[in-house]
Amino acid sequence: MQGILYEEASLGTFLLVTIVMGGAAGWLSGRAIAINWQPRWTLIPAAIGCGAGIRFIHFALFGATFVSPQYFVVDTLFILAAALAGYRLTRQRQMARQYGFLRP
Repeated sequence: MQGILYEEASLGTFLLVTIVMGGAAGWLSGRAIAINWQPRWTLIPAAIGCGAGIRFIHFALFGATFVSPQYFVVDTLFILAAALAGYRLTRQRQMARQYGFLRP
């Protein structure tokens, strides 16, 4: 998997930065967008910004390549998936709370 998903020598670095930190940033971005009743397409610019931030962390702390389209896409897609999950769960809770009287 090294070379396809991550370029660092350690899988732990990829898991910590991309999965934990990037996933948390994506989840919270999706949640914030849903709380403000924004449309779903606004997750894309948020995920791109978070992906650039995660790429910078890889570069600044672990000596990875900063401008790497392959790894940027991997990071951004994972962040987008986490953002979509956070958005969907938050929106479901909002709808159930606001329109609870419509339940059968």
